[in-house]
Amino acid sequence: MKHFAEAYVMSSEDAENIVQDVFMEFWERKELLMEHRHPVGFLFTAVKNRSLNFLRRRMIEQQAAERIQEAFLLELRMSLDSLEALNQNLLSEQEIEQIVTRALLSLPEKCREIWIRSKIEGKKQKEIAAELNISVHTVETQIGIAYRKLKAELKKYFILLLLFSI
Repeated sequence: MKHFAEAYVMSSEDAENIVQDVFMEFWERKELLMEHRHPVGFLFTAVKNRSLNFLRRRMIEQQAAERIQEAFLLELRMSLDSLEALNQNLLSEQEIEQIVTRALLSLPEKCREIWIRSKIEGKKQKEIAAELNISVHTVETQIGIAYRKLKAELKKYFILLLLFSI
């Protein structure tokens, strides 16, 4: 019976397990085997059916593994394409500086001054308010305005926006 199963599943170990499972099931249900006129034929049919079920399950597992691998390769390709596109769009340090300078110069004078003191010089809002003799609320408002305008100005430079939001 093992050789019979092995002809289906092409693996000695799997064939042995299939035959063992069939014999265990029939040992637990001896009365079922004794009712048949041809118990050996019945056992061979059970081994054949178990072998076919084993092959179906293997085929489904193989298909699932292939789909998972295809999805992984697609995700990997997308990541690689994204990194290549990013690499092509990287700007030199001078270009970035020019873009940021232009964006900052597009801000109204007081707004630019408050934003530079806050984000570039690292001063606290209370400190800026005291230096410029304005309220903390005005400083907060001006920083918000600066963010919105810089965001609009730098929208095509997404990476720069990420750097400014840190």
